[in-house]
Formats: sequence, structure tokens, C-alpha cells
Amino acid sequence: MEPTTAAILGGLAGLLIGFLVWAAITMTDRERAIEPAPEPEVPRGVGDVLAVLRSSGVVLDLDGGVVTTSPAAVTYGLVRAGRLAHPEIREIADKVARDGVIREAQLELSRQGLSSSVYVSARVAPLGARHLLLLVDDQTQGRRVEETRRDFVANVSHELKTPVGGISLLAEAVMDAKDDPEAVDRFARRMQGEATRLSSLIKEIVELSRLQGTPVLQDPELVEIEEVVQLALEHVRIEAEAKRITLTDKVADELYVRGDRDMLITAVRNLVGNAIAYSDADTAVGVGARLVDDTVEIAVTDQGAGVPEAEQARIFERFYRMDMARSRATGGTGLGLSIVKHICANHGGDVRVWSDGQHGSTFTIRLPVASETLESFDQNREPPTPTKEFRR
Repeated sequence: MEPTTAAILGGLAGLLIGFLVWAAITMTDRERAIEPAPEPEVPRGVGDVLAVLRSSGVVLDLDGGVVTTSPAAVTYGLVRAGRLAHPEIREIADKVARDGVIREAQLELSRQGLSSSVYVSARVAPLGARHLLLLVDDQTQGRRVEETRRDFVANVSHELKTPVGGISLLAEAVMDAKDDPEAVDRFARRMQGEATRLSSLIKEIVELSRLQGTPVLQDPELVEIEEVVQLALEHVRIEAEAKRITLTDKVADELYVRGDRDMLITAVRNLVGNAIAYSDADTAVGVGARLVDDTVEIAVTDQGAGVPEAEQARIFERFYRMDMARSRATGGTGLGLSIVKHICANHGGDVRVWSDGQHGSTFTIRLPVASETLESFDQNREPPTPTKEFRR
């Protein structure tokens, strides 16, 4: 073959090969162009929904990696280092990723750095073909309320059994001793004491239930602290005189709070009544009230045996008594201080106790001051002065 012919054929072959290569590349590009677009990282609108959910929401991939979360989930500590923080929830998510079946469970989760647990309802469901949606609702508060309710019912049942049982036994004793006037009189007096204690217990249970059922005061009125203290002292003056206990008070002028007058009288009366019950004869109980910054403090001080430090954290619990025998002897129900605590909480304040455990105690009610007191202070330009001498 001549060189010229060979060169022409070679050029044609090169052109043909180049055309085939160009055609293959073009077809590949067209195939790529018509392939479906990849599924977005998170389905459209999911982020907006998570942002407004009250539940803690987390979007996961099928491998358990966190794609996006709601603010509540971050605050609650469900996610750590791009993964779910709790193995119990991870296990549920893995099962849903394998079979696509929606799962829901009630879980008790431990929190990092805290000794207490939280109770949650967790629900995991498929979200599209490549994601999972986790929703977690905190049910800790509801669980604790239910436990408190059960404890309250159990405590009430237990406390009611004692006086009711005592009255029943005393009634039988009266019937057996019907021919002995002295025995009948003795048993009847004891029966009357148990009936009085039962009546007091029922009254305080109803009062505590009412306080717990109305955590927010409706239409609070302007209450003068001096009037509250004076009326509270009048309620317990007979008990104090019976034990020759001196009641003294020192209340600053023009101290006002916003709240329920009768509730506040009950709170102060309960504290003074406790002080009288647990004080020895021929001692003193003092009540003082003053303004400290924006807080009105009402302190009740006694000269009794005091409250041991180990008991101070528990004395405001319902039905809790430090000395069971002495409490029953004084007619105590174990609800007085719990009622004080709830009254203070309903008024936006609190109650505290100080004692060295040996020489007396001081219980202090702390309440937000009313603006009228601050206005009076601004006009006078000097601190409120005591209206009565406080004698130790």
C-alpha cells in the first residue's frame, strides 16, 4: 500500500475513534443529567416543625448519627458529640432503622453529673427513606406529682387510723365500764382528746389540700404585717398562758405585702403555736418583722430544745415529726409546717429555720414586700421603726 493511502486511512481511523469517544462521553453526561436528584439532607419543613415543638425532637440518619435537633433537645442533653447520649434511646432507634416499625417506650434516664433520674416518653418513627424522627416528652413532673399524691393518700390513711382506732377502743372500754363512773369519766376524757385531735387533723388536711390546689393567689389584697402578727398572737394566747409563756413582738411600721390575710395569719399562728408546744414553761416566744431589701421577714423565736441540723431539711415535709412521742403528746399532726411552707410559696416567698440544735430555734417567713411599703420608705427617707418593744 502506498504511503499516501496508508496516511489517509490512518487519519480516517483516528477521526472515527475520536467520534466514538465523544459520543460515549455525551451519552454519559445525558444519563447523569436525567438521574433523580439526591434526597435532601432533611425533608423540607422538618426544621421549622422542630423549632416550634414542645417535645424534644431529633432527626437521625439510619446509622444513628444526629442530623438536626430542636432547641429543647439540646437543652435537655439528649445529644452528645453528634450521637444520642442515652443508650436506651439508641437501642430503640436502631430497631426502627432495621425494620421501619414505629416504636414508643417509657424510659427512666440518668442525667450526667446528677444523682436524680428523669422520666420520659420516647417515640421513634421513619422519616422518609433515609432518616428517623425521635420525639421525647419529659414526664418527670407529672410522675412526681403522681408519687406525691400516692404518698399523701397513704400518709393520710395512716394518720387517720390512729385517732379513729383509739376512739373505737375507748368506746368499747366505756361500754365495759358502764358500772364504774370514774372509769367512764376517764375514758370519755381520753375519747374527747382523740376526737379533738382527729378534728384538727382533718381540718389541716383540708387546708393543705386547698393550698396545693390553688398555687396562684387570686386578687391578692394589701395586708399589713402588724395586724397579721397581732391576730396570730391572739389565737394562741390561751395556750401560752397555760404554760406561763411570755409572748412578745417587735414589728416595724408600715410593713405591707400583697396576699391573702387569713392565710398569712394561719402561717404565723402555726409557727407561734409550734414554738409554744415545744417550749418549756416559764420561757418566752418572740415574733419580729422587718424589711430587708425588697423582702419582708417575719421571724418567730423560741427558747426550746432546738432543731437538730440533720432534721432541718425535713421538718417541712407533710406528717414529718422529729419526736413522735412528744408530737402526739402535744397533739401535733405533722402538717403545721407543711402548711406554712405552701402558704409562703403561694405568696412568692419561702420559710427557713435556724437552730444550733440545743438552744432554741428561729423560723423566718420571707415574703416580697408590697410597693406601698417602699413608697412610704422613700417618702420618709429613713428605715421603718419598731412599734413595739421586743423583750428577750
